[in-house]
Amino acid sequence: QVLEATKKFYAPRKWDCAQAFSVVYAHDYQQPMAITQVLPALVGKSYLDAAGLDCTATKDMSPRQQSPLSPVLVRQGLLTHIHVNYTVTNTLQGKHFNYSISVKVPRGSTLLRVMEVAAEENAETYSFTTEQTSWGPYVTSIHGLAGSTEDRTYWQFLSAGKPLDEGVGTYKPHDGEHIQAVFSTY
Repeated sequence: QVLEATKKFYAPRKWDCAQAFSVVYAHDYQQPMAITQVLPALVGKSYLDAAGLDCTATKDMSPRQQSPLSPVLVRQGLLTHIHVNYTVTNTLQGKHFNYSISVKVPRGSTLLRVMEVAAEENAETYSFTTEQTSWGPYVTSIHGLAGSTEDRTYWQFLSAGKPLDEGVGTYKPHDGEHIQAVFSTY
């Protein structure tokens, strides 16, 4: 929607179907809502019109190839699990806290799985609740502290100090990554 609204600020050029689809292929859209939002904008058509789009004449539309994991490393167990550092922080309301834990999860696990493992290891500190939305699970509380529209508070998830661009149900941390859940205000 932003790109459509600001298109007058960009130099006009011929539509490149393959380029648009390579953007979609380069990202792992797992939530149907995300796909329904991005596809029409990328093909420059309405959602219903996009269903009839034919890009078969364009080249190199296949998803990027990922190199397979080395069978030797997988057999040795070196690539089957990752360690994720997970921190929950509240400096806004009530008794402030800052807790950190390192958890081991199978490679390819989502952030939601990291949170579940942390809660299994220490339920009193890392327990959380979620609400299912059309965009996937939404974290409503951590450590008994719930976000509130009245207080304009919520749990924000960061990596290297930057907000995640995916939700906890789809974001896949990498080995050694530090994920922060920070009680925030908007």
